[in-house]
This record gives sequence, structure tokens and C-alpha cells, in this order.
Amino acid sequence: MIKVEFYHDAVCGWCYIMSPRLRKIITKFNVEVAHRSFVLQRSTEEMIERFSSMENAKHEILSHWEACKISADDPSTINIEGMKAAKFDYPSGYQAALIVKSAEILWGQEAHWDLFDAIQNAHLRESRNIGDINVLLAIAQEMGFDANALQQRVVDEYIVRLVKQDNARAMKFGIKTIPTIVIDGRQVISQVMTLEQLERLFTTISTTTFSE
Repeated sequence: MIKVEFYHDAVCGWCYIMSPRLRKIITKFNVEVAHRSFVLQRSTEEMIERFSSMENAKHEILSHWEACKISADDPSTINIEGMKAAKFDYPSGYQAALIVKSAEILWGQEAHWDLFDAIQNAHLRESRNIGDINVLLAIAQEMGFDANALQQRVVDEYIVRLVKQDNARAMKFGIKTIPTIVIDGRQVISQVMTLEQLERLFTTISTTTFSE
């Protein structure tokens, strides 16, 4: 079994591209994925500190979306014009990190991944405000999750600590950008990989592991 840690943030367009490719990898290789939160900015204050203003934040981040759209397997899933027209400030991914971690604790890694992907789709394709906990709970309910159970969990200080621990673990690996995958606790890859690149990588790892 190859163990992969996938570090991501719900507002990260490159993570949105990487996630479905990793899903294809686990159907072809003996790979187990653990999801780790890597929150880029936790609040409006951190957004302003990073980008000078919320207006600048939205402008710069949407320029990144342009690059993501070019690299996406399905460019139609990235709705730049929709997010430009949205009336809310560009959201932080912190609340999303708390709710997917809550799903993980309640129902496991698969639930974390399913809800994370649904939140990313709501953000990048549907232009919904995933910085709003009520929007996140609605997305969870649409996916068939128990929104009441999540609402009770997401305010638990234990969940906050787990998200902090994910970020602290990323620092130990020297991770500064996402998406990042860490393979078997040793190999750190901080870049978006095509499906073909991922297949070559895991073919090599599988072959090496088998020969050992």
C-alpha cells in the first residue's frame, strides 16, 4: 500500500484540478489517500495582509483561475465570470477546512474527500460563498451528509486543533504551496501533475516497492 497525504485548501484552483486526477490514480494503483488541510488565509484580516485589500485579493486570485482553466481537464468547470460577478468578498478556505475535517472525524477520509470536492465545485463552478458556514452546511446536506451533526462538530475546539495540526505537519515537510502530495512520508511533490505524470510516478513507485 502506497500512502499519500494530499494537502489542499478549498479555495485553491490548482487543488480542484489535482483532486479528480488523484481519484483516478486510486482506481489503478494500491494507494491510500489521507487528506490534510493547508489553509492559505484564515480570515479577512489575513487576506488583506497578503493582498493589501479584498479587491486586490479577488483580482489576483482570479488571475490564477485563468491559468487553472487553461490546465484543467474540463475548463467549463471553472467559472471565472461567475466569481467576478459575485457580490461577496473572495472567501477564505478556513470554514471549509473545519467542516471537511468534521466530516472526516464523523465518517472517515472518504467523506472528507467527497465533501471537499463538492465544496470546491460550489466555489469554482457555481460561484457560491464557501466562506459562509450556512452555505457549507447546505452543500453538505445536498451531498446527503447529516448537516446537524456537522454543525455540532464544526464548532468543537478539537476540530480547530486538528486543522492547526495539519498546517503544522505541512511545515515539518517544508510545504509552502498547494496542492502538495507527500508519498509514504518521504517524497514531497508541490506541483500540479497531469494524470499521465501521476501514472508514471506511481508506476515507478509500485515497481520499486514490489522489487524491494
